[in-house]
Amino acid sequence: MANPMHLGLQDAMSPLMEELLYFHDHTLMIIFLISMFVLYTISVLLLTNLYHTNATDVQEMEMIWTILPALILITIALPSLRTLYLMDETTNPCLTIKVIGHQWYWTYEYTDFSQLEFDSYMLPTQDLPQGHFRLLEVDHRMIVPTNSSTRTLITAEDVLHSWAVPSLGIKMDAVPGRLNQTSLTSPNPGVFYGQCSEICGANHSFMPIVVEAVPMQHFQSWLKTNS
Repeated sequence: MANPMHLGLQDAMSPLMEELLYFHDHTLMIIFLISMFVLYTISVLLLTNLYHTNATDVQEMEMIWTILPALILITIALPSLRTLYLMDETTNPCLTIKVIGHQWYWTYEYTDFSQLEFDSYMLPTQDLPQGHFRLLEVDHRMIVPTNSSTRTLITAEDVLHSWAVPSLGIKMDAVPGRLNQTSLTSPNPGVFYGQCSEICGANHSFMPIVVEAVPMQHFQSWLKTNS
C-alpha cells in the first residue's frame, strides 16, 4: 500500500499489475528520450547561429520527422494493446464474486455458494484494533484464495462508484443497472487496500476496500465457518 511521501506506483502484487508497471516504465523511457532530444535541439538552435543552407528544404528530413513519430507510436501502442487484452481476459475462473457499491459501503456476494454474502463497512476510529490503518480497515474483508483466478462482477445499487485496488492493478467502475467484469489473481498471501475512486456523495472517502489473499486450505476453512 502507499505510504507518506510515496512517489510512483505501488508494488505489484499480481501478474496484471506487473504488466502495468512494465508498460509504465516502457512509456516513461520513450517520453524521457523524446524530451532529451527536443531539449538538445532547442539548445543547439539557441546557442549557435550557424546553419546549413540546404537544411531549410530537405525531403529526407521531412520524411524522417514524419515516419519517426509513427514508429514511436507503434512501439507504445503494441504493448498497450497487449496489456488491455490481458486486463479483459478472464479464463476458467475458480471463483466468482459479485461486488455491489452502496452509499457508502460495499456488498460482496460469493455466487458459487448459497447464502454467502456480507456487507463491508469502514471501521470507526474508536473501534480500530491496534496496528490497523485508519480510514482503510473494514469489518469484513473480501477473502480470495491465492494462485487462483477470481472473476469479479462489479455493479452499484444507487450512484456511480469505482472499485479500485492499486496493488492488484484493478480499477473498475460500478454502474447501476450494469455488470462490469474483471479478474484478479494474487500469487502470494497478503492484505491489499483500496478505496472508492469515483466521487459518490458526502461519505465517498469512507468506503474503503480490503482484499485478503489466503492459501487455499485457509480459504476452504473460512468457507466452512461462514457458509
